[in-house]
Amino acid sequence: MPSHHSLDDWHEFPGCESWDACPTPTEARGVLDAVLPLLLPGTLERIPLGDARDRARQDAFDVLRVRLRAALRGLTSTHPMLEDAVVLSIPRLRAMLAGDLEAAERGDPAMTSPSEAWLCYPGIRAIAVYRFAHELHLGQARVLARMLSEMAHSETGIDIHPGAKIGARCFIDHGTGVVIGETAKIGDGCRLYQQVTLGARSLPTDADGRVLRGSEQRHPTLEDDVVVYAGATILGGDTVVGRGCVVGGGVFLTESVPPHHVVTAAPAEIRVRSRL
Repeated sequence: MPSHHSLDDWHEFPGCESWDACPTPTEARGVLDAVLPLLLPGTLERIPLGDARDRARQDAFDVLRVRLRAALRGLTSTHPMLEDAVVLSIPRLRAMLAGDLEAAERGDPAMTSPSEAWLCYPGIRAIAVYRFAHELHLGQARVLARMLSEMAHSETGIDIHPGAKIGARCFIDHGTGVVIGETAKIGDGCRLYQQVTLGARSLPTDADGRVLRGSEQRHPTLEDDVVVYAGATILGGDTVVGRGCVVGGGVFLTESVPPHHVVTAAPAEIRVRSRL
């Protein structure tokens, strides 16, 4: 048991007076568990077509609304249309995910069937959660959006900030260690491999060393049809990788690249010596 004296030294963290406005981890998990069967096939699709599936789909939407309303808390009064806007975005998000699957089929010779991708590919799951979280982020439900993104991060190893802008037909292959920052912009038809970072360069600070926050773009832009191979790092809000470029594995890039170019790193010197 802590002593009375130790409780007198209890430290209150700043900013915690707003906890009541934040969803709990259980509420956020409930939203994620409710929305994934609506975004990704594999649950409702096991029910035969017809009235039974229609009822199941409506029930799933009803569950999502209840859980979303609980997690949004006070935002439902300050943003009364947010719940409807997010729920009604799901058919559009499903159509975008169909395009993401098409990109996976085009880009991965190991895929044996669409169901394998829906059920097994971490990149597909991470993009699905991102697309829903991005809608929440746009609607100012930013804590909930970030909680969902971090749940996907812990499950897939892919870290996508919900504020990033990702176009259609995006495929993240393998995916472990991918980081996509808050202000990154990714065009249509892009493909990223494991350990790719779209990050920020060092940021200005105030006299006390605190990072100065602003609305400027801090992370790079990938135009349409860019491929970034494993381990590449692309940094900076003024770094633009032009349409149709290929960025090779292990590249460290902090400057823009014109469209239709290939960027490679100098090969490392390989030494092989006998152990005998």
